[in-house]
Amino acid sequence: MLKTVLIIVEVIISLALISTIILQSGKSAGLSGSIAGGSQAIFGGKKKGLDELLSRITAWLAVAFMVVTLVLALVS
Repeated sequence: MLKTVLIIVEVIISLALISTIILQSGKSAGLSGSIAGGSQAIFGGKKKGLDELLSRITAWLAVAFMVVTLVLALVS
């Protein structure tokens, strides 16, 4: 019973982790990214705040994934 619950939690965390990684913008966006980034900075865009939030969420989900995986390994 506990093993099944842990597997379900791990699948949910892994899907959330994949989603947050996909939603983040690339670090090397190239010339088009620098042009768009410059215009966002001039016109008050909030892209950087969103990237920071997604980065924090990704870190917490990664830690949760590791903990659940370790607990699952100990239960098995």
